[in-house]
Amino acid sequence: MENPHPASRSLKRKPEGDLSQDQTDSKGPCISSKIRKKVLHQVSLLNSAASDCATIKRAIYNLSVLAENEDLADTLLDCGAVHALVRHLQLSHAGNDDDDKQNKCYNQGVTEHEQFEVAKGCSLIIELLAIKQEHQDLIVGAGVLPRLVESLKRHKICTISEPLVYLLKRAADAITSLAHENDDIKTRVRREGGIPPLVELLEFNDVKVQRAAARALRTLAFKNDGNKNQIVECNALPTLVLMLGSEDPKLHSEAIGVIGNLVHSSPNIKKDVLLAGALQPVICLLSSCCSESRREAALLLGQFATIDSDCKVHIAQRGAIPPLVDMLKSSDAELQEMSSFALGRLAQDSHNQAGIVQSGGIEPLLKLLDSKKAPVQQNVVFSLYGLADNEDNVVCIIKADGFQRLKTGNFRNQQTAECAVKALKRLEEKTQGRVLKHLIRLMCYPEEKVQRRVVIALAYLCSPRDSKTIFIDNRGLNLLLDMLKSTNVKQKGDASAALHTIAAKAHSSVVSLFELPPRSPSLQMYLGEEYVNNSKLSDVTFLVEGRSFYAHRACLVSSDIFRAMLDGSYREREANNVLIPNIKWDVFELMMRFIYTGTVAVSVDMAKDLLKAADQYLLDGLKRICECAIVQEISLENVVQLYKMAEDFNATSLGNACILFMLEKFDVLSREPWYSTVIHHVLPNISMFFSNLLAKSHPADL
Repeated sequence: MENPHPASRSLKRKPEGDLSQDQTDSKGPCISSKIRKKVLHQVSLLNSAASDCATIKRAIYNLSVLAENEDLADTLLDCGAVHALVRHLQLSHAGNDDDDKQNKCYNQGVTEHEQFEVAKGCSLIIELLAIKQEHQDLIVGAGVLPRLVESLKRHKICTISEPLVYLLKRAADAITSLAHENDDIKTRVRREGGIPPLVELLEFNDVKVQRAAARALRTLAFKNDGNKNQIVECNALPTLVLMLGSEDPKLHSEAIGVIGNLVHSSPNIKKDVLLAGALQPVICLLSSCCSESRREAALLLGQFATIDSDCKVHIAQRGAIPPLVDMLKSSDAELQEMSSFALGRLAQDSHNQAGIVQSGGIEPLLKLLDSKKAPVQQNVVFSLYGLADNEDNVVCIIKADGFQRLKTGNFRNQQTAECAVKALKRLEEKTQGRVLKHLIRLMCYPEEKVQRRVVIALAYLCSPRDSKTIFIDNRGLNLLLDMLKSTNVKQKGDASAALHTIAAKAHSSVVSLFELPPRSPSLQMYLGEEYVNNSKLSDVTFLVEGRSFYAHRACLVSSDIFRAMLDGSYREREANNVLIPNIKWDVFELMMRFIYTGTVAVSVDMAKDLLKAADQYLLDGLKRICECAIVQEISLENVVQLYKMAEDFNATSLGNACILFMLEKFDVLSREPWYSTVIHHVLPNISMFFSNLLAKSHPADL
């Protein structure tokens, strides 16, 4: 990434020097006329042929103090400061008297060192003024770049001295400032011949100059393919690679920054960098004391890892994984982002997946799922997606609560959420065979939290054909029921959702459990619709609410109660008129219609009273029809009452539907004060329901 050097990029520096008091007047919509006069005076001194070297140096110093205040940049530009500075950036050429006379701007007797000091000051002011793109374009338009490039070349024709060192540094920093986020100027630097001398200065015998040159190259290489290619063509890579091993943190930070910008979106340069021997030095920088170098190293390794599988393996073999895992634990969000980026790319290779887990990568990755930075989350989920491809890692991920974290994660963008779904799908695909056996064994693990994590994960991940083995034969159901008894609300919620999922997987949907058509009573003969309440051939009459209902004894045998009433030792046996108490006429009519036809349309309004009658007269088929109707109206408000009705009238299907509804709606119902009491009351029936359900869904029982 591009790394702007000047402090003016982010901070307004407090002015220093004899003009600082006057600068306080510059705040507000109008610039102080006093300041403007002082700027014009300093510019006039620079433009005057009569000014001696001391005057010029003093004027440049005064302008540099003013330039430190960003609010005054426009004033300096408007007053012509840049053109005056360009004039003094032009250095005399050693041994070229004609050129000296043509471009002379000093009195005789000015030494080369003094010229360097003046040019250094000019470069500093240019660096400070180039704070906005419009400023950068104006400055470059005044002809600054050729002068700065010429300054960069002075080390080849002049004796090395302290003034020259400072000039080289300031010239490189000025180019960095001018080219920052300005692609046109980056390209112009290349066309003015600025890249070759910067590459040469990487080997200059002063670390400050090396850093400044690297910083400039880093900026010039950022998203500019032409500059990247020329930097590589100038043979910068070997020197940059050597700089990675420098003991100066700032130097190797700049060097790795250059390399990072060179390889970005440039596959061929990536290969050139690796051929130059960069891999091991970059890996070593993962343990640097410099946070920026560590970030850049991790980013660079992630980029290297996209080349091919062999490169991913080589990165891991050379020891990159442990320091990358350590970086995940840092409090620095950028270190977390870059290390998770690198691990995500490395985790897409099967040889590295187990190594990341063995290096302790699972726990810190899972913790970072809660990061507030979307890129960190995205990198972490991508890493877990890769790790889930290895069977040996599935158990570790689930044991560390990775399933639940991926399932319930609050992801900050859609791409991350989709990747989490893919990771869960991979876990599901691997949950069979030896992985499943290992997970089943973990349900007996000494740590209860591990037992809970595993049984919850299995509820979602296992195949329906394995449900009985897991939850009945190996007591997984008991673990879930124990969680329902817990005082921990989260445990209850997890268990409720898991049980509901198990039921849904056992059938195509939960509702289908209760919408199946009722079975026809065995050995039953139906007289048909036309005989309902028909006096023709009637041999018994029921008195309901004072009205007569004509019936036929032969058709009533489907009800054990009617059969006992009419054929047994009851007094109704000999009676022609039988009193039916406590049943409404409409309800009795529907019940009889079912007995005569084997089916009946039941409205929700009639279903509850009809269920009571069907239970009283032991008509199981009619009970199932009523239960199907009542199930449709289960709600948060009536589920407890309907469950009590199911208990009162032995309506097993309705009771099971209420159980599943209470499990599904845990988040809402758990807020009710009665919920815990009801769940404890229902637990035996929950156990029975799931035991029967899973036994029937097992292939051996079908």
